[in-house]
Amino acid sequence: MSEADGPRQPDILSIRLIVPLLIVVALGIAVAWWLRPAAEHHPPPAAAPVAKPAVGATPTPVAPSPATAPRTSRSARPDVKPGPAPATVAPATPTLHVSSDVEGAHVFVDRQYVGNTPLETREVTPGRHQVNVSAEGYDGVSENVNVAESGKTDLHVSLKTVTLDASVPVIHKHAMGSCEGMLRADAGGLRYDTENAPDAFSIALSDLEAFSTNYAAKTLKVKKRGGKTWNFTTKAPNADSLVSFQQAVDNARRKIALTK
Repeated sequence: MSEADGPRQPDILSIRLIVPLLIVVALGIAVAWWLRPAAEHHPPPAAAPVAKPAVGATPTPVAPSPATAPRTSRSARPDVKPGPAPATVAPATPTLHVSSDVEGAHVFVDRQYVGNTPLETREVTPGRHQVNVSAEGYDGVSENVNVAESGKTDLHVSLKTVTLDASVPVIHKHAMGSCEGMLRADAGGLRYDTENAPDAFSIALSDLEAFSTNYAAKTLKVKKRGGKTWNFTTKAPNADSLVSFQQAVDNARRKIALTK
């Protein structure tokens, strides 16, 4: 071997050693790349399955998710003020209201003075009461009133209204003889009813010129203004019935005069 060939042997030996080493390294790299862990892949979350409503069933409304529902700030909420408490209704007590066509008339309930008209009093109990109303110059009026258990009971009394309904059996004395009949009086006047037609008569109260009773003689005298006079008596033992009849007629005449 020549000197020129001597130094090349180490180079060939080096190449023979390097080539297998490179192959081993490349294989290691390839194996390492192949064995590297795969990148984690997270699939998107699957949507929750929506249940299909049964045929003919009413779909149930789905409430909005709390994450998407609008949030109302505390300051934006309207102030809710409590409403007024319901008023307590007091039980209705019995009340009597009395009025009259004569103002200031005196009112008595069960003979106890309670005031003057117009009057409203709660000092009464439910049930039946006797109410008397009177005024100077007028006849008193007495009424039986049923006061309701609750609320108002109204009573109007007319002291000016002429109410007259009186009658008395009498005997009309003629110049010769007599006849029996009924002497009646109402707001329209005085009337004598008898089977003896010529003696019957009717006179307006305003046309009475004389109308008086002689108790001792048991006689009632009736005289028409500018006209005839009639004298009546009674079968009763006294003239009480004639006096009562006269007083009823005179009271009515006085009330008529006051209303004019």
